[in-house]
Amino acid sequence: VSLTVPLYLWVYDNYRLFSFQWDNPVTWYMSFLVMDFGYYAFHRLSHEVNIAWGAHQVHHSSEDYNLTTALRQSVFQDIFSSVLYIPLALFLPPSHYLIHQQLNTLFQFWIHTECIDTLGPLEYFLNTPSHHRVHHGRNVYCIDKNYAGVLIIWDRMFGTFEAERKSDPVVYGLVTPIASWNPFWIQICIYIKLFNRFNEVKGLKNKLSVLLKGPGWTEGSPRLGDRSTLPDVHAPQPRYGTGVTNAIAIYGLIHFVLLIGIFDSLVQAKRELTAVYLSAGIFFILFSLMCLGFIFENRKEAISFEVTRLIVVFMSTFLGEMFEIVNPNIALITRSFLIASVGFWVHTHYNKKK
Repeated sequence: VSLTVPLYLWVYDNYRLFSFQWDNPVTWYMSFLVMDFGYYAFHRLSHEVNIAWGAHQVHHSSEDYNLTTALRQSVFQDIFSSVLYIPLALFLPPSHYLIHQQLNTLFQFWIHTECIDTLGPLEYFLNTPSHHRVHHGRNVYCIDKNYAGVLIIWDRMFGTFEAERKSDPVVYGLVTPIASWNPFWIQICIYIKLFNRFNEVKGLKNKLSVLLKGPGWTEGSPRLGDRSTLPDVHAPQPRYGTGVTNAIAIYGLIHFVLLIGIFDSLVQAKRELTAVYLSAGIFFILFSLMCLGFIFENRKEAISFEVTRLIVVFMSTFLGEMFEIVNPNIALITRSFLIASVGFWVHTHYNKKK
């Protein structure tokens, strides 16, 4: 939204073709339908154009299907959504664009669940958990299906609808799993592969095809690739995991929850913080997520990275007290927790050597 809104306002203020009354019910109904169809078009583009898929695959990389999957998003996706949403500024008021865009997104949150089976007659016209489970599947029958935001009618109209099959349970994730807990790698890995493939193919036409055709495209194949080459996936399938101990899993959970608290504090105080402090906070969160990813991947450098992170935070608490940014009591509690965390890794490392 941050990238799209300024462009949307500029186009609407300078180039709109029609002006609809914002308080007219017809404007609201039209906005709902236009935005929902716009999402269908954007979502389909995100699957059928390789460079856009590079961003959207982050959302599909989860091998679990629950509410957290809805929050698994790419930092690049807004670039591609603006391509389809900006033209709406020629006639759709910005207020309606913003409201319906948010309502559309909020509706899609609850459908990321396996707790709801089917919803009877609603299945005919609404996007439901059952329909969206198919969209997240890597079974052959699930690929490139059910792009809907709110209304499933668009998929039924344009031939991209597929019902969930009880006889063939959905296997979630990507056709080629990423097999990583590193959030940075998950965000950029497809673009690295795309860049390498772009350099490998010969001729401008093939290079453009790598970028603009489907992720399954190869020379001589249809635009979206040859479906007969897709792996024949059926449940059950093993999920990616490196088998960390329960203690390490609990450690990771505690530190992840703390990072959520730090992020929330940064958001609440962003207007009072200088650019330096805000940037340092963001860098710390990103670096911490990378360290936790290394831990869960059992990388050999994981302990070194994590202990370094803990020591840096330990030292920063003294600076925080010096400049009266951190309450002395909170600083003491934080240092005690950090010492305990370092002790945990010393103990873990010692046990590994036994």
